[in-house]
Amino acid sequence: MPASTRPPSLPLLAAGLLGLTGIALGAFGAHALKATLMERGMTTAWETAVKYHLLHAVALVALAAWARAAGPETDAGARLPAWITRLWAAGVVLFSGSLYWLALGGPRWLGPVTPVGGIVLMVGWLLVVVAALRRA
Repeated sequence: MPASTRPPSLPLLAAGLLGLTGIALGAFGAHALKATLMERGMTTAWETAVKYHLLHAVALVALAAWARAAGPETDAGARLPAWITRLWAAGVVLFSGSLYWLALGGPRWLGPVTPVGGIVLMVGWLLVVVAALRRA
């Protein structure tokens, strides 16, 4: 299939979106929200959210490259990367998103959402292990 008609790579698309929003939120927290976060004592929470947000953006770039090398006809090249992408994107929304919101004074019931997001991220990483074992 010619490159111009090929559908976009889901992991690469997600990487771009997470990278863009991670950088934007990192800069926003470091500059526009700096005083608010310091006053609330939530600078570390914001920085943790940004760190996990951006780490998974970079991981998705690597996943996109790996999936492309594996080829779309393989499970490692098609289904598993799609699931890993979904899990990491959802995990970032739940984990980092809840930390961002809590740092800005969101409701305390959001506290339990953060570890749920962490578990979702870990399940995505577990699928990376499964993919690696299947490929071996």
